Amino acid sequence: MLETWRMVKEKHVSMAFSGEGAARTGGRWNSRGVAVVYTSATRSLAALETLVHMNPHVMFNYRIIRIEFDEGWVERLSLAALPSDWKMEPPPLSTRQLGDDWARSSRSAMLAVPSAIIPDETNYVLNPAHPDFKRVTISKPVPFNFDLRLLT
Repeated sequence: MLETWRMVKEKHVSMAFSGEGAARTGGRWNSRGVAVVYTSATRSLAALETLVHMNPHVMFNYRIIRIEFDEGWVERLSLAALPSDWKMEPPPLSTRQLGDDWARSSRSAMLAVPSAIIPDETNYVLNPAHPDFKRVTISKPVPFNFDLRLLT
């Protein structure tokens, strides 16, 4: 079994796996209107991925959630397969189209992608509409506190 981590604001825990937040705003691997769930292979990467989007640096109460899943449910995108603009900010249309095509095709429940922050590390995009998504093991959310030195 593989694991991934989802960090969410405490007030959004009940909707953490609906994909509604990503569908509302869009992201690197999805356009607005496409429901996906963003996770990271490690707790530390989940923290970095959250920190990079804190603007301004405002503290909220966070929860971190461990997810376990079968390796067979994962499609992997290698660095070599990505368009040259994949790390641009804001996220380019090219990566959103890749993710949208993947989500709509339902080829797999999870898409492994490199982190734009640390390309040698992995983020997982989850498709809550995929039948295998119902089979993932989602642990109880636990509190996560950022060290305040990261925010000053």
